Amino acid sequence: MKFMILVKATKDSEAGKMPPESLLAEMGGFHAEMAKAGILVDGNGLKPTSTAWRIKYAKDGKRSFVDGPFTESKELVAGYTIIDVKSREEALAWTRRFPNPSIDGNEGEIEVRQFFALEDFGDSPAVERMKDTWKKE
Repeated sequence: MKFMILVKATKDSEAGKMPPESLLAEMGGFHAEMAKAGILVDGNGLKPTSTAWRIKYAKDGKRSFVDGPFTESKELVAGYTIIDVKSREEALAWTRRFPNPSIDGNEGEIEVRQFFALEDFGDSPAVERMKDTWKKE
């Protein structure tokens, strides 16, 4: 079961403020522990939304480009970690130990979401094509 740990953005992360060495060391140590346990798939910080863009899709099929920055920092993601564990309970146990990601040591937040597996979508020709695509990588 794969889970994504989403590190929520703060005003500091959106301003491009880099984390202190102490937070980098704590995060690095925790990620090393997850790697040693064989559950770490990937993880990284994301640059502020001033370097981002969005593509919006309209009902009429048109697409529009929206350049960052985006204003609602409480809805933004500053980083992520992907883990592959045996159960929701195991994911919960690891994420309860996740270091506070706040740059300034104040309030921080993570959100944890489970990935869909292709099998969750049932049998269909489209799902089979996707399975073939992932096998080729």
